[in-house]
Amino acid sequence: MAGYLTTHVLDTARGCPAAGLRIELFRLEAGGARVALAEMVTNDDGRTDAPILPEASFETGSYELVFHAGAYLAQHTAPGGAPAFLDAVPIRFEMGEPAHFHVPLLLSPFGYSTYRGS
Repeated sequence: MAGYLTTHVLDTARGCPAAGLRIELFRLEAGGARVALAEMVTNDDGRTDAPILPEASFETGSYELVFHAGAYLAQHTAPGGAPAFLDAVPIRFEMGEPAHFHVPLLLSPFGYSTYRGS
């Protein structure tokens, strides 16, 4: 089985997928260098239209997804609401085997969580 990476974002405060949220993917190299691999925007289902790291580009190693939550949350906060708390949400993780990795983000204005999904 070849490996690949998918992701999606759910807005837990509003109870819906987070559409229009920009996501970047970086490979983390020895010495701390970050190599940009992909940039996508979530669709109406809160997912990217294709794997953010497809099989043809997959390599085991260290990666970072950066979810640009600040701009999304600013669009969906009630007028007169509290000032923004979250901006860029980085998630660093290892892909140590050629498999399907799914890293979702559960997002609200004041917190987030993630896990290795399926």
